[in-house]
Amino acid sequence: MDYPPRIYYLSLPLVALAVGLFVFLSHLFALVRPGDSQRLLLKLPRSKAAGVILLAIDAVWCFWLISTMDLEEFAWLRLYVQVAIPVLFFLTVIFVDELLAARALGILAMLVAEPIISAAFLRPESWRLLLVTLAYIWLTLGMFWVGKPYLLRDQITWLTKSILRWRVATAAGVLWGALILGFALKG
Repeated sequence: MDYPPRIYYLSLPLVALAVGLFVFLSHLFALVRPGDSQRLLLKLPRSKAAGVILLAIDAVWCFWLISTMDLEEFAWLRLYVQVAIPVLFFLTVIFVDELLAARALGILAMLVAEPIISAAFLRPESWRLLLVTLAYIWLTLGMFWVGKPYLLRDQITWLTKSILRWRVATAAGVLWGALILGFALKG
């Protein structure tokens, strides 16, 4: 059976280590320093600076993807898309002021999901499902944050309203990250 060509050639333990560290450390910080992390998160959706930085990361990643992936019968479009990406970046920064960071974070969440799913593809380890589940959660949230960016703002507001919700969510993130890290280090 012919499988589609892979874009990322990353090992599952390496991806698990990176994702596990990110999830564990970010949620641990949020658990230990709730005031600081809540203030940061509440400002995030409307932050122009965060939006521009996240969108720049998205644009560079998309440019790299379009430059390196096999487009098969659409290869003739490569140059047009390569030109369109920076143009669309600047137009978006200029004309999309409302919740730019939420949209850019949604795009980044969708971009990050692909290498995770690719690394877990056809792997026998059952713990890979921790990564795949997380990737599909990020992918689904990313689609909603791009299409309806106010949802990120509303989700953050709901999460930060109650200290119990905050502690449960951050503790669950610490546990999820620790599980991923444990399996990644185990091999």
